[in-house]
Amino acid sequence: MSKKQTPSEFLKKIIGRPVVVKLNSGVDYRGVLACLDGYMNIALEQTEEYVNGQLKNKYGDAFIRGNNVLYISMQKRRG
Repeated sequence: MSKKQTPSEFLKKIIGRPVVVKLNSGVDYRGVLACLDGYMNIALEQTEEYVNGQLKNKYGDAFIRGNNVLYISMQKRRG
């Protein structure tokens, strides 16, 4: 069995790794998690915006306000 971890431990572990941030609107942002705060405000690097699974935009850095976040997860490796 794997060791259980708190959400806070999970978030600390994934800083610097590729993540998917799903917004309440249904839009996904995929990029490298640069940092986040206690309000779930998120800074991403190498950010891509997906709407209905389709790539819409690419951004260098992006800031996402925490109250718009539905969830954050580790991005599966492509390939």
